[in-house]
Amino acid sequence: MEWGLTENFIWLWIVPLAGVIFFVASFRKRAKIGRFGEIALIQKLITSYDPRKRVLKRTFFILALLFAVLALCQPHFRKKEVLMERRGVDVVIALDVSNSMLVKDITPNRLEKAKLELAGLIDRLKEDRIGIVAFAGDAFIQCPLTFDKTAAKLFLSMVSPNIIPMPGTAIADAMDTAVEAFGGTGKEEKAIILLTDGEDHEGNVVEAAKRAKKAGARIFTIGVGTPDGGALPGKPVVSKLDESVLKEIARLTGGTYHRSTRGELETESIVRTIREMAQKGFGKERFMEYEESFQWLLVIAYLLLLTEMLISERRKEI
Repeated sequence: MEWGLTENFIWLWIVPLAGVIFFVASFRKRAKIGRFGEIALIQKLITSYDPRKRVLKRTFFILALLFAVLALCQPHFRKKEVLMERRGVDVVIALDVSNSMLVKDITPNRLEKAKLELAGLIDRLKEDRIGIVAFAGDAFIQCPLTFDKTAAKLFLSMVSPNIIPMPGTAIADAMDTAVEAFGGTGKEEKAIILLTDGEDHEGNVVEAAKRAKKAGARIFTIGVGTPDGGALPGKPVVSKLDESVLKEIARLTGGTYHRSTRGELETESIVRTIREMAQKGFGKERFMEYEESFQWLLVIAYLLLLTEMLISERRKEI
């Protein structure tokens, strides 16, 4: 037998705690009875009460707790080894980390909202490889393509305007760098998810979008911010969401444009589209198939609790 969630063993402390609570309760009850006279004499007078049944009831309850906690640890038996081909889509996320992304026209600010949205998106792309490109006045690969979603989200949490000293917003460089991040992954369909407020300071966006299209990449753009905009932190400059350039990028590459929303429905729409794209094989991997056994432990815990409730502490009348 193996355990799928060994971290849940920590909850075993509840079992001895229950035993201590029952012991203290019994001790305090005996102390209260002792105030009225000798305990042995009083117990003879209480002929309907059977202390052995109380001990039995508490034993059943503690055992039920033990089996319930063991069920939480997800025990299972190794069944067989399975060889499966892993298939998916290469997805590179290009995230704007320029100073304009610190504007608070959406809560808490544009960058934090984008990071929150992307963390959920990464969780939904379960079978795909994820890469991250951060850009401002320059662009670089923050996280190479990986299956490790935990690592991808860790890299995502680390992005901030401080990681790129060059000011500005070079969307064209971001798209070119995203294409580079795919490396030699063949001519299968690829996806770039571009999150920015759309304020481009370098130009050449159309040409870069065409290069991405030629490389087999579809670009899904998400505009982060509002058309009314907001002031940059510490500066009397208003930054507004520019949707026109993002719509053009999506149109040229066969992707779609979405404005960031509170419910983050746009990421669900993008994931559905990615699922419909031609998937590539990432090679075969060996997986161990298990037969879950926690249900039996839950059944035992339930039967123990049921038995505990059915046991009466009264003696049988003769």
